[in-house]
Amino acid sequence: MHQDERALAVLYEQLSGQVYAICLRVIGDVGRAEEVLEDVFWQVWRQAPRYCAERGHVRAWVMTMARSRAIDAARSRRRDREFWDGRALSELDEVLEGQDAGPQDLLAAAQEGSRLHQALLKLDPVRRQLVSLSFFRGMTQQEIAEHTGLPLGTVKSHLRRSLIALGEALGTPVAAGSP
Repeated sequence: MHQDERALAVLYEQLSGQVYAICLRVIGDVGRAEEVLEDVFWQVWRQAPRYCAERGHVRAWVMTMARSRAIDAARSRRRDREFWDGRALSELDEVLEGQDAGPQDLLAAAQEGSRLHQALLKLDPVRRQLVSLSFFRGMTQQEIAEHTGLPLGTVKSHLRRSLIALGEALGTPVAAGSP
């Protein structure tokens, strides 16, 4: 398969309903399912030259992409929800509403943010971008690989090394076995 706009339009017309149904079932959010639907067909367009008919039917290829992207989106959404529902939110509440929440606490939080910013600036631009995509935009490693065009293994190793460097810069070293 090659990049053919007309073929993509026909494929979209034939499969978009099924792709959307998979996305909605896995993600459970209409807006996010629509975004993933769009992402899937953008991925189909970009990867069309790599499609090999001998390895399987185009429908199976697209549905596999849809399932993978939907699972990634659901995981990312769950991770965001756990972050804001969990410890981070309770710590934020403690600082903002707690009895100890005075100017000193706010200053300490600002200084910690500044330390993180300085540590991020010490990373090379590629690693800084990967950390930003992962932690500030909530992208999965697979999404980062697709977004940047880097191999998944490279994304994983760069993120790991970046976390180690950030931990050392902030005085909280990352253990060898931790994520």
